[in-house]
Amino acid sequence: MTDITRPRLLLLTERYAPDVGGVARSAGRIAAALSDLGIRIDVLAWTKSLQPGQLETTPEADPNEGGKSRTIHRLGLFANWDLSLQHTFNVLEWLHADRHYDVVWGHYVYPAGFAAVVFGETQGIPSTVSARGNDIDRLMFPPGDFARLLWTMERASVVSTVSRDLGKKIDVLLGRASSTIPLPNVADVDVFRPRTRAVAQQQRTKRGIASEELVLGFCGELRHKKGLPFLLTSLRDLNQVRPTRLLVIGSVRPREQRQLTIFSHEYPLLREQITVTGHQENPSDVADWLHVCDVVLCPSLWDGVPNALLEAMACGKLVIASNAGGIPEIIEHGNNGVLIPKEQLHRLGEVVLETLHLPTSDREAISSNARSFAEQLVRTAAERNALECVLRQLLPSFQPGKSGR
Repeated sequence: MTDITRPRLLLLTERYAPDVGGVARSAGRIAAALSDLGIRIDVLAWTKSLQPGQLETTPEADPNEGGKSRTIHRLGLFANWDLSLQHTFNVLEWLHADRHYDVVWGHYVYPAGFAAVVFGETQGIPSTVSARGNDIDRLMFPPGDFARLLWTMERASVVSTVSRDLGKKIDVLLGRASSTIPLPNVADVDVFRPRTRAVAQQQRTKRGIASEELVLGFCGELRHKKGLPFLLTSLRDLNQVRPTRLLVIGSVRPREQRQLTIFSHEYPLLREQITVTGHQENPSDVADWLHVCDVVLCPSLWDGVPNALLEAMACGKLVIASNAGGIPEIIEHGNNGVLIPKEQLHRLGEVVLETLHLPTSDREAISSNARSFAEQLVRTAAERNALECVLRQLLPSFQPGKSGR
């Protein structure tokens, strides 16, 4: 497939690596996967790190090709989305005139998905929207924009979802079977892999964590929807039983920092029992931190299928998660993890103790099955097959190839 015949796709995303969070990580992974299928990729990502309206364009190296197969455009945000989106369309028109896109991809429903569909309709090219997290829920309920959500879902050429749960919600909204395509998250099982107890102990010692401490891990950007209140109450409850540390592998969303401050004032003796690593740009560093944890917690109130959950499973960690969103589609209670009903998250500390008191053979089986599940997603090429399905619907003549052929 010569370069000139390879389709060119524009991917719009609110965040892109090395930005923080699952949006950025999944966008980067999908861009790389599309490139590997032989698609020329342009990414437009909004950012607060540039002046409003400033556009910065850089090539992104593909380590598998040794060349530059993707182009990243970062656009500085204005103070509100009204101005930002209007300016975005000026930039998109200019880019399209120069680069001639065959299809536009919106990563998450709003703002990227909405912008992708409007741009696709304006330019007469197919558009696809990928619903990945709680974007459907946020727009369904006040003060969400239900009309914009419905229009975006109805007008997109193809809609993909990270879970079957999201697909069902879209069917309810549209009042019909929408033929959404499941597009799962996957973990890099070479980076995120089990380690020996000796290596895990070395990681704890290196970070000054006492061997007798119980370490509760959380990975990602901690905020209310990820169960922040229940992580704090479980830390409080478990410290009454044994020394316990809450390890946040990532960051705390600024507007949620106040809740941590209030907790620290209310329980001053626990202030030093909370460790926040800050954003970890290198995935191998995230994996090292995960191996410090005795259990990894994902007490989401609503969610899609968190990247961090799959990465912890790939590391063979004991995972305790709520049954929110698409999480029950990857965790089978008692087999490859532990599920707790989202209406019972106040019992999180109790469930942690119950899990740790399971026979060693049971805990090891759960860890092993978690790793096997993550490997199976990669082995069966679940993400690649779904991407091919999306592309064939958007571009009927598409034939998957290797970038650079």
